[in-house]
Amino acid sequence: MKNTLPPDNVGLVKPNKAHFDETLVLASGSNLNGFDLVYETYGKLNAEHSNAILICHALSGDHHVAGYHTLEDKKPGWWDNAIGPNKIIDTNKFFIVCPNNIGGCSGSTGPLTINPDTGKIYGPNFPLVTVEDWVKTQAMLADHLGIDVWAVIIGGSLGGMQCMEWSIAYPNRLKHTFVIAAAAKLSTQNIAFNEVARQVIRSDRDFNEGHYYKNDNKPIHGLMQARMLGHITYLSDDALDEKFGRQLRDGEIKFGYDVEFQIESYLRHQGRSFVDRFDANSYLLLTKVLDYFDPAAKSNGDLAKVMSPATAEFLIISFSSDWRFSPSRSKEIMSALLETNKQVSYIEIQSKQGHDSFLKAIPRYHEVMEAALNRIAGEVGIQ
Repeated sequence: MKNTLPPDNVGLVKPNKAHFDETLVLASGSNLNGFDLVYETYGKLNAEHSNAILICHALSGDHHVAGYHTLEDKKPGWWDNAIGPNKIIDTNKFFIVCPNNIGGCSGSTGPLTINPDTGKIYGPNFPLVTVEDWVKTQAMLADHLGIDVWAVIIGGSLGGMQCMEWSIAYPNRLKHTFVIAAAAKLSTQNIAFNEVARQVIRSDRDFNEGHYYKNDNKPIHGLMQARMLGHITYLSDDALDEKFGRQLRDGEIKFGYDVEFQIESYLRHQGRSFVDRFDANSYLLLTKVLDYFDPAAKSNGDLAKVMSPATAEFLIISFSSDWRFSPSRSKEIMSALLETNKQVSYIEIQSKQGHDSFLKAIPRYHEVMEAALNRIAGEVGIQ
């Protein structure tokens, strides 16, 4: 148990819940007759409502981006190294909002919640959603909070895709956006990884076509294996080699199929801990959100044309060791924006941590964001 929290931490925080009664028409043509968004906020909204930052979470993220829920928490929020008083995203200056998107499993309406039309849990009957749907609900949350224009919208990976969609769908509601370790659409290889993960889950004998809630017997093995596969793709070969190499857990080969190498032990631990906090139906749904994102499809593949409504200033950040969302994918976004004379800054950060670099406290990465945010703070009159 912690007696005190670090001085640069936002401290103990509580999630909020916003309920929306109106019918939400989804991109798929399905409807949600009312929905909830769980979110957390840090810092204070200024009198002009000009200092708000939206944080968009990635595949397995949620609303808990900084601070602690209880003193017993083993870890803070997922981006606590960047958010807090006097940190990169400074809560002394900015009002930060991070929602858990619909379809997730951390309190917002999704497979784990009750369908008001049937009185039963949605489960596998929860409709597939898109980044477009998410951004629509985030705009509704902004209205609920009295925020007309975001000073900045920030997102890494799938979060960066939401930043792009915001700039297209609501160009006058954001001044800046940081698109980090993202892509304008998934590569075929990435779609393939997602499909393998889905099939592993769906093939679990306890999956029961997604109705595993009835017997409280979750598809543990399938979800665990899907997470293990995904986790490998988030790291670089160099990072894995540097951390684990070919180290044996017990110092000797045992000629069997149980854990022998340290990397095997690590992956199984990651898989087990993920099962404790995530829902299989949500994981299936969220991988589809990734697969479906392709705004340029509306303009016959012309990304520059579809991004032309954007008025925000872009900071695009990639990482040298990220092979899942490689720097070349960030450069595609940059080129499309420059083609229509948008304001764009781009940097490739040297790192060894692979795709997960966007979550790490890499000095150069944080320096770049801090410089940009200091300039933005000056624009909105924050000292």
